[in-house]
Amino acid sequence: MNSIIFMGPPGAGKGTQAKILCDTLGIPQISTGDILRSAVKNGTKMGLEAKRYMDAGDLVPDSVVIGIIQDRIVEPDCKNGFLLDGFPRTVEQAEALDQLLKSEGKNIKRAINLEVPDVELLQRLLKRAEIEGRSDDNETTIKSRLDTYNKKTLPLLDYYSAKGNLSRINGVGSLEQVTKLIQKELV
Repeated sequence: MNSIIFMGPPGAGKGTQAKILCDTLGIPQISTGDILRSAVKNGTKMGLEAKRYMDAGDLVPDSVVIGIIQDRIVEPDCKNGFLLDGFPRTVEQAEALDQLLKSEGKNIKRAINLEVPDVELLQRLLKRAEIEGRSDDNETTIKSRLDTYNKKTLPLLDYYSAKGNLSRINGVGSLEQVTKLIQKELV
């Protein structure tokens, strides 16, 4: 089974690479934001619980997110694996995910982290903001998001490294070069 976690800072190319990888492997991309919105829309038990927090402007607790992921990974399109995009974000979430997967007889084959220097990320995000007309993506905001990502991700990278299933991929290069590096790690 190809169960994969995809990590990387904003602007690293996760979304683009995740789509290519999922198409190649024939597995679904599971974005926590997408599943939360879908669970709320479909009125599932966990979705209704998540909606309470979202309507109040609060973060959805890990227990609810894990419950929603549990509902999602048992769907038929996940039988051959899945790619988690945007989850886990902390060691606590990773531990909860491991317990969930163990109870379902599944595990994470590979945690892939796309690594791109902050200077390059800043340039990419500023260019993307300019192209998409996103006034909220200014240099100060981007630097703050990158700083937060770097602080929160380091322990998670150590967690998967200790488990022996972390792949650090150089995210600088052509689309094809990065794709080949990722695919090489999954063989």
